[in-house]
Amino acid sequence: MKFTPLPLAGAWLIEMERIRDHRGFNARAWCAEEMAAHGLTTRIAQVNVIRNGPRGTIRGMHYQRPPFAETKLFRVTRGAIFDVIVDLRAGSPTRLQWISVELNAEDGRLLYVPEGFGQGFQTLADDTELTYQVSAPYSPAHGSGFRPDDPAFGIDWPLPVAAISDKDAGWPDFKAEVMA
Repeated sequence: MKFTPLPLAGAWLIEMERIRDHRGFNARAWCAEEMAAHGLTTRIAQVNVIRNGPRGTIRGMHYQRPPFAETKLFRVTRGAIFDVIVDLRAGSPTRLQWISVELNAEDGRLLYVPEGFGQGFQTLADDTELTYQVSAPYSPAHGSGFRPDDPAFGIDWPLPVAAISDKDAGWPDFKAEVMA
């Protein structure tokens, strides 16, 4: 596995090193030893699958508050997404900054999102599916988020919104002191 740090401290892009032969390839998408060697969380509490219909679907922006804050590891298994992460950590030098990464089934890259980050994505292809691992169980009482178009961040989504949940479209304006 190849680990590349991203501009937001603690976030990583991980590439599987594919061993190819006439049958196809074999690659590791998870290795606790290699994750720990890079100082990354190795606890997995859940593995989730998301399937999306139309291109342009947005899910997010989500995070969980302590004590159920989550580290997440995303991988697209069909299609492609424009994945956005926002550093919400108090005291972080990149606090309230966001970056985007394209993930797709062809290259198989993974996005490691540490605790204290908001995360969401927009599908770039119809029938996109992804799998993600989380370090803490989902707790509805600790779940939170902000709108993908929240003016506090100015995220530049690549496509018009084709589908979004009422919940994701209805989050109130983000207040920085909430995550202080």
